Amino acid sequence: MKTIALYLFLFFKLTCFQNAPQNQDPIPKHDTFKVVSKAVAETRTINVWTPEEYTKTSESLPVLYMLDGGIKEDFPHIANTLSELIKSKKIKPIILVGIENTKRRRDLTGPTEVAKDKEIAPIVGGSEKFRAFVNDELFAEINKRYRTNPEKGIIGESLAGLFVVETFLTHPEMFDFYIAFDPSLWWNNQYLVKTAKQQLAKFPTEEKRLWFAGSDAEDIHISTRILSKTLESENSKNLKWHYSDEPKEQHTTVFRATKVKALEWSLNR
Repeated sequence: MKTIALYLFLFFKLTCFQNAPQNQDPIPKHDTFKVVSKAVAETRTINVWTPEEYTKTSESLPVLYMLDGGIKEDFPHIANTLSELIKSKKIKPIILVGIENTKRRRDLTGPTEVAKDKEIAPIVGGSEKFRAFVNDELFAEINKRYRTNPEKGIIGESLAGLFVVETFLTHPEMFDFYIAFDPSLWWNNQYLVKTAKQQLAKFPTEEKRLWFAGSDAEDIHISTRILSKTLESENSKNLKWHYSDEPKEQHTTVFRATKVKALEWSLNR
């Protein structure tokens, strides 16, 4: 029985580390280019979608940075959703920057002291280097290539959601708004959840926004609900946040089920 239980535990963990199955979304018109990164010591593929308004005006636009942002990942899905919301005037025009994965589990996890976590992949715990790539290299490249204004946000699901929440708590100055679907906050024995209060005490004075959701996955919603209670008790005046508790959604469905309300809330504050 112990062997079966261990197998099921590892299966669930591995499932959480995968992207949710993607529908065959139409690939929108976009730019693709490479960035040679010193921070992660490799060349990264970047996909950029701009709304119709970008070519019709000289206006500078905010930027949404997207993890799992490859053409065969979530990039088409979110680009098409943004296009529909912009056309219906439900959100303001925004540029989407998708970061394609190379070693996903390495880049999106922080350090861990849990032995079972370390079995998930040959290399884990590279989030700080990946964050340096985004902050020190990618931001400048995007600002050089496109008309951008200072506002920027980040979006991710599952393990990418873990990276979003980690960045929000440890480097809140990087983005103005954060969107995390079913973040894997169980990582490193819920370290981010357990230290959230201390991190919030050091929060910057600039206003930040956080939207996050938790599905019916037990390991997920236990942690997201605890984080929600911590945010409520701290009541930071410079933080606007919303927790979307989604007990009717599964880990594989929560992203698509809640994407619209996440984007509308985050971009209309």
